[in-house]
Amino acid sequence: MNITKERTNPINDNIRCKEMMVIGPNGEQLGIKTKEDALTLANYAGFDLVLMNENSNPPVCKIMDYNKFRYEKKKKSKESIKKQRESIVEIKEFRLSVTIDKHDFDTRVKNARKNLEKGAKIKASIRFKGRQIARPELAKEVFDKFRDALSDIAEVEIEPKMEGRSIFMQLTPKK
Repeated sequence: MNITKERTNPINDNIRCKEMMVIGPNGEQLGIKTKEDALTLANYAGFDLVLMNENSNPPVCKIMDYNKFRYEKKKKSKESIKKQRESIVEIKEFRLSVTIDKHDFDTRVKNARKNLEKGAKIKASIRFKGRQIARPELAKEVFDKFRDALSDIAEVEIEPKMEGRSIFMQLTPKK
């Protein structure tokens, strides 16, 4: 279970300052007040007194609806997390083979097409087994077929490149 403790601003009687700069519900400065005066003003307005900045001299408190403030804060943080997720591009890897069968190849192309339509990048790789490494042109042929099958919705980002006993290429969705 993931429990995160959210740092909250002290409100009403939990504020420990004797004097504070008070800001009204409409953003107007009400001046430096004692804690009791500020609490009276907040109660009269029907809102809470919230400590916004205790490090300044004098500390700053604002008269506001605290539940609405927390709701807006939570909403903003969810929105920023959502934007972060949208900016991360997912890379899906598809393993092909020099001796891949037609049906297996078609299945990989179909799944790659689905992922490209969702906006993911595709990394296609072939790992050479045994003496296959002596014939890299066979892997190039498989990659050419793969590229041609997806040419209508994808473009090559990284051309086929050897790396040890494997060769890979990366495709990205067309804009």
